[in-house]
Amino acid sequence: MINNLQEAQNCLLCKKPRCQTNCPINTPIPQVIELYKNGEIEKAGEILFNNNPLSVICAIVCPHERQCRGNCIRGIKKEPVHFHSIEEEISAKYLETTKFEKPESNGIKVAIIGSGPAGLTVAFDLAKRGYDVTIFEKNERIGGVLAYGIPEFRLPRKLIDLLVARLLDLGVKIKINSIVGPVVTLNKLFKDGYKSIFIGTGVWNPKRLDIKGETFGHSHYAIDYLKSPQYYSLGKKVVVIGAGNVAMDAARTAKRNGAEEVYIAYRRNFEDMTATKHEISEAQNEGVLFKTFEAPVEVVDEGIILARTEKVEVDGRSSVSIVPDSEYLFECDSILIAVSQAPKNTIVVNNKGVDTTKRGHIETDEKGHTTKEGVFACGDVVLGASTVIQAVNSAKIVSESMHEYLQEVAEEAAI
Repeated sequence: MINNLQEAQNCLLCKKPRCQTNCPINTPIPQVIELYKNGEIEKAGEILFNNNPLSVICAIVCPHERQCRGNCIRGIKKEPVHFHSIEEEISAKYLETTKFEKPESNGIKVAIIGSGPAGLTVAFDLAKRGYDVTIFEKNERIGGVLAYGIPEFRLPRKLIDLLVARLLDLGVKIKINSIVGPVVTLNKLFKDGYKSIFIGTGVWNPKRLDIKGETFGHSHYAIDYLKSPQYYSLGKKVVVIGAGNVAMDAARTAKRNGAEEVYIAYRRNFEDMTATKHEISEAQNEGVLFKTFEAPVEVVDEGIILARTEKVEVDGRSSVSIVPDSEYLFECDSILIAVSQAPKNTIVVNNKGVDTTKRGHIETDEKGHTTKEGVFACGDVVLGASTVIQAVNSAKIVSESMHEYLQEVAEEAAI
């Protein structure tokens, strides 16, 4: 168990804090630690929240080994400061004890489609500025990937509930089980008086392996499995294909839901895995077994056919290729496929004017403007699957851009 006060005392309060510099959202870490040491928890919490409304979430799910903790000067010779643990404590207390005052309304309606990290960030920022914000969420729970893509053992749902409570303080309206696209279109929202629309619908279409047998009954996509694992009957022996954080979450969830043997098969080695070292270590500690340098070839009734792979150099770049005649049957009860996701195209297909890239992501400029007037987007639906902190950081830029746009619209209407 981490002693947060001791962690704070260990901080060197560097004049040039590499921890802060390497935080994607530039969290003022030395300032927050100084306030924490002085017992000014509420002030520290306010600073964290104003900088990052999802601070309490990022404290848990960020890849700290690549950011604050991984760049701590103290970590060169000793154990680095675990600032994220301090951040979690401060941010949770702030959300529990602070009730926001609803600002005076400016009478301008804004629609937020999707309640993932980007949508929540934009909603907080614009609501604090006095906009009349309505969130449209297709599911029954708020949070997007936070609620449906990250298991509760990693991210307690009570923290999302706290964020929802604070949104309600600010007067944000939340419409659950509300799909925007085929029936409620973007033009319908504009017709009803919304002056601007934000799209933050994430990436929920799993990418295929494109191998034979992928549609068989014992083959599932990990991102779908994580939404409701309690309803799946995976059996005793499970293989997860992929090595990102979704793969680790799926493997650990399968272990918690009755699977006796869970394997992760990956075509490369540990150092190439996109999952954090922490998540890999947690999976290993919980008994997940790893099959490196193995690639899926075909799903069959008895399990999955795998083949050995090896590293090769092609034009100075490292790649992998299948070892000839190395295919073999790996018997298992279920396969979970976790090789990234792509955006669903419900909004784009049913609404003219919103262009996409070749990969299916919504096309925007650097400030989040889409190709349809008054419509903005950011997060995974623009960038592809990325981290929560990246979504929050881009959402802060886009919410400022939306504010500028809405003020121009208001000025033109007043002329």
